Amino acid sequence: QVQLVESGGGLVQAGGSLRLSCLASGRTFSSYAMAWFRQAPGKEREFVAGISRSGGSPSYADSVKGRFTISRDNAKLTVFLQMNSLKAEDTAVYYCAAASGLWLPSESAYVYAYWGQGTQVAVSS
Repeated sequence: QVQLVESGGGLVQAGGSLRLSCLASGRTFSSYAMAWFRQAPGKEREFVAGISRSGGSPSYADSVKGRFTISRDNAKLTVFLQMNSLKAEDTAVYYCAAASGLWLPSESAYVYAYWGQGTQVAVSS
């Protein structure tokens, strides 16, 4: 089992940058594929980015390609989401998620058994 704690959210102007972090507990972090999802008010939770156990094979939603970068440091039990060129439509609560039994990340929220509490990102236009 793994526990996830996100940090790094906040209020930023459009065009700005934020870096989200997700710290995991436990010594089996490298056995989980990791992902970031987000949920805006009144909308369903959506996939943002995912990364494999080893840190390779990053995948992104079309809406964030070229602007967001996911990475992980298995030694530090942390996954990151670097967000550049932020837009008002990026405003949402961002969640970190972990899936055991997967080598590559999935875009489906249903395969992720472990979730953080979320961190708010607000982008002003």
